[in-house]
Parts: sequence; structure tokens; C-alpha cells
Amino acid sequence: MKFCTMMLAAGALALAIPAGASVASADGHIVKGPKVSWKLSLWGKRRAFTEGMEYVSEQVAKKTGGNFKIRLFYGGQLSKSKENLDGISLGAFEAATFCAAYHPGKNAPLNVLDLPFLPVKDFKAQRAMHDAVYAHPASQAALAKWKAKIYMSNILPQYEYMGKGKAPQSVADFKGKTLRALGGMGQAALLIGATPSTMPASETYTALQRGTVDAIGFPYTYTFVSYKTEEISDWVTTNMKLGSVNCPTVFNTDAYNALPIQYKDMLESLKDGAYAAIETAYETQDVANVARWKKEGKLQMVEIPEPQMAEFRAIAGKPVWDKWVEDNKDKMPAQELLDITLKAGAGN
Repeated sequence: MKFCTMMLAAGALALAIPAGASVASADGHIVKGPKVSWKLSLWGKRRAFTEGMEYVSEQVAKKTGGNFKIRLFYGGQLSKSKENLDGISLGAFEAATFCAAYHPGKNAPLNVLDLPFLPVKDFKAQRAMHDAVYAHPASQAALAKWKAKIYMSNILPQYEYMGKGKAPQSVADFKGKTLRALGGMGQAALLIGATPSTMPASETYTALQRGTVDAIGFPYTYTFVSYKTEEISDWVTTNMKLGSVNCPTVFNTDAYNALPIQYKDMLESLKDGAYAAIETAYETQDVANVARWKKEGKLQMVEIPEPQMAEFRAIAGKPVWDKWVEDNKDKMPAQELLDITLKAGAGN
């Protein structure tokens, strides 16, 4: 089994904490403590999505004088993206990022954040929604089964579609198409006559190239560039704002619990900077990507008429939310999770 091999390669977690580790003052001095080395499992390559954890990795090394290191492993070096949670549960690595929509049965409470057309007004509101759901006891209990402690979200922008062939000019034009659409966005696709397909981001280029799917749903715009689907596409939508998926970074609970308190406090203090790094990276890349697309003129930029989008949101927004609550009400406090999501997104 792959993870047994990974565990043997990784060895036991080197996290023995000597007594008497000192705590630095808050004036920027080195945070003293034991030598700790962690591995963080990722997929793809370095991109805006990973800038938060790049920031954390840089800062923990800097603030501890190199005593605490978090190494980021890209390209599925440690694990496939759909198996990162399994790797965490086995202790094959100390940290990993995963997307809840890849395996909803493993962390069902988190899937409330994957519902389509949630009212997200900005990055700050989206973070508040994720923080609220991650802090809920149902979410923490679901992740505890995998020996996982949520650290933070790697927030993704709203999704759009990019595809090959004739560009859609209306919502009706998506009927009959096969779309890479995760989570609740897949349910929304069904409601307009499309066929949703769930696949990891790393498989999207080949699927689009071979015609397995007609279009790829991805966060606008950086993901289309990161996974090079722009190179083989003819069009991209610009105003659908379909929703998003949540992809947290989690720590193995044994590894986290073995950290001294000063390292735990330091990790907590780095979250604001990590979120700022993600947000800045998205904004910078969006401006550059859109400018380049317009200059090159290869991609048709498609804006779906707003009256049609309003109708789409009406049938695939709240009705899908309500169905999710009905389907899950006997498994978890589904209505409560939806309520805190909407409340946090509204700034309440």
C-alpha cells in the first residue's frame, strides 16, 4: 500500500520536545525552542493558492532561527491530492492541504462551504465563512477521525468555466455539456442540463485536451493559468461566480500536540499574514492574466446576460442549499452549519 511505503520513508515524527524550551518576547526576537522538521504535502506547483503556506514556511524558519522548518512538497511527491487526508491520518507527513469536495464522505460538514452561489462579497467575508465552519464542533469531530487539525483555509476565488469549441452565450448553451464541476457546483450544473464531472485539478488539462469534458470549472483566473488549460481553450466566462470549494491545510494531531506552546502561538499569529499573501497573489495575477488574455486575443471572454444569471442563481442557489440541509439533517447539524455560513458571510 502506498501509504505504508510513505510511512516507512517518512519515519517516526521527529518531534520530541525537550523540557525547558524558552519563549521569546513579542518584540521580534527569535522564538526559542527545539529543532522540528515538518513535511507539507501539496499538488501542482507553487501558485497563488499556496502563497499562504509559503509565507508560513518562510516565517517559522525565520522566527525560530531555523529550528522549526516546514518544507513544502509539490507535485504530489508525498501523496496524491485525493489521498492527503489518508496520509495525515497515518502520520506519513505532518501537514497537508486537501479539498473537501474531493472526498465529501470523509468531512461532510465542511461541504457546506462548497454550495453554489453563496453570498460572498469579498475575500474577508469568505475567510469569515471558512473560519466559522472550521471552528464548529461538527467539523472538528469529522476531521478528528482522520487525526487532522485544521490550521487555515487556502481560500479560492469564485469559479468560472473555461472550455473548447463554440463559446456559450447563455446559460441554456451549457445544456448537454460535460463540465468539471465540484461540490454543489456539480448539482447546479445538473439543474441546467449539464453533466458534472469530479476530478482533481492535476487531471483537468488531459481531460479537456481529450474531450472527456467540454469545460473546466476553476477559480478565476490564476488556476486556468496554473494548470495550463488556457493553452488549449477557446473561451472563458467572466461573470458567472458559480461558487467555490474549500481547501484547508491540516496538521497531524500527534505532530501538532507535540509542539511546544511557543511554536503553536507563533503558527496562530502567522494566519493574518498568510491570508494577506494569498489575497495579494490573486489580485496581482488576475490583473496580469486578464490583460494578457485581452492582448493575445485567443480566448473569447464570455459574459452571460445578468437576467439569465439571476434565474440560474434562483434555481441553483437556495434550492440546492435547502436540499443539502434535507439530505444531511440526520447526519449532522446541517441547518446550523448553513446558518453560520450565511451569517459569517454577511459580516454578522
